[in-house]
Amino acid sequence: MVTLTIEQEFFNQYRLMYRPFINQVNVLLEKYQLFSSQWALLRLLKDKGSHTFVDIANFMFIEKPSVTRLVQKLVELGYVETVAGRDKREKLVQLTANGEEIVQEIQAQLKPFFEQALAGVSKQEIEIATQVLANICANINR
Repeated sequence: MVTLTIEQEFFNQYRLMYRPFINQVNVLLEKYQLFSSQWALLRLLKDKGSHTFVDIANFMFIEKPSVTRLVQKLVELGYVETVAGRDKREKLVQLTANGEEIVQEIQAQLKPFFEQALAGVSKQEIEIATQVLANICANINR
């Protein structure tokens, strides 16, 4: 029998949590015709305001053409719009009024799922886990 190191077990547990988590979020987002990556973009715009395509690509660690496809779908749904930026070449992506409403509605829909997923986990443990994952992300992306 092979024994996993503590580091291997950490990443194994993360992997075992991640796919089922994303799958369940995608099920909850289905009625809005969204996937988790599109939801992540809507949350970014809600939390941090309008962004350029380049900013979005950097934030989400994806290529600019992928951002273009994400944004096009969200424009079709009426959740976001593009507006002129500081110069003619720059476009900003921002939530529409409908997008603002949808984000609030989705947050309310996801809240019970998040609470269930975090049942028995203390606020302090959540804060520590959040910091640990942020540190790992920073290490990976150096």
